[in-house]
Amino acid sequence: MKVLILSTGTGEGHNSAAKAVKEQFEKRGIPCELADVLNFASDKASAYGRRIYIWSTVRAKKVFAGAYRVGRAISSARLKSPVYFANALYADKLCNYITENGYDTVVMPHLFPAEAMTWLLRQHKLDVQTYFIATDYTCIPFTEETKVDYYFIPHEELATEFIKRGIPAEKLVPTGIPVSERFLQLPGKREAREQLGIPVDKSCILMMTGSMGYGRVESMTAKLVEQTGEDIHLYILGGTNEELKKTLRDTYADTERVHVLDFTLKAHLYMAAADILFTKPGGLTSTEAVAAKVALVHTKPIPGCEDRNVAFFTQHGMSVSGGTEDAVIQKGLKLLRDSEAQAEMRKCQEKYGKPYAADTVCEFICGQKEAAEAAQEED
Repeated sequence: MKVLILSTGTGEGHNSAAKAVKEQFEKRGIPCELADVLNFASDKASAYGRRIYIWSTVRAKKVFAGAYRVGRAISSARLKSPVYFANALYADKLCNYITENGYDTVVMPHLFPAEAMTWLLRQHKLDVQTYFIATDYTCIPFTEETKVDYYFIPHEELATEFIKRGIPAEKLVPTGIPVSERFLQLPGKREAREQLGIPVDKSCILMMTGSMGYGRVESMTAKLVEQTGEDIHLYILGGTNEELKKTLRDTYADTERVHVLDFTLKAHLYMAAADILFTKPGGLTSTEAVAAKVALVHTKPIPGCEDRNVAFFTQHGMSVSGGTEDAVIQKGLKLLRDSEAQAEMRKCQEKYGKPYAADTVCEFICGQKEAAEAAQEED
């Protein structure tokens, strides 16, 4: 068995899910490579794809929302979208890479490689098993025009939506969204704070903006500072958004309880240290928060799939949110002060969360491989 995991850098969530699955394959001693699928496209096409995604989600959210609605309207299992044909452009190069390196299993926590593999398998006879991992709590547009062996989805309650969008029920496996083991092996709050240098005698609000620094962070920070006292410290993970981080650091240079941090691999420790987490509702970060059992407040979503994430989490008591920025802040601060509400939220997170999804995904794939080999031996 030799596994190729294909993702790409349009947001770090897909890559984080890919790395979580890779961890589990490597624990089992199974050869596994993680590759950026857009590296098989031309440099120009790859760079353009990333730029247009970042621009539409950060600078022009209305464009993204419109594209999302159009995608749902025009996509079907029979009609193919421009997304499908764009990813078909590099499929032959991807095919050669799979063949030359002897991969027999392809795992895809991103739509782009699933589109490319769908085209590729229609044009070539490849003896490979293919698996798509949904990283949002909805069936995103164009999923139904892909054709892979199995689809790992975040929860069994979402199966009806995927089936309505054209995915066969027998191909759906409700594993959850894979997260790294480090979110499952967290120290206690005091120990986490000591490791990070966070005061143990203060309340800690953590704000996560996504790897690219999304959201109205300046406004929310100002309101949180205004509405909280010296006993509450605010830690902001600003990702790779250098402009945002500079603005915040300049604004709060004289405010000792506001801490603006660079992109970090210690997000799990900050979640363990926090009393409450404000975060954009990405599927992966939200799932990591549930695994860490942190009181969760969802900020304003990017229109589209993140709206669905908020709906799933709030309906199941795993987070709180609001229709306006002020409502989000008020609900968050109320949750911060209510230990019973936090405990009830953690119960819901334990009930509906699937923190061991990465292990479940690998076990399923290995089981399919063993079954295929057994069938070959019988023949």
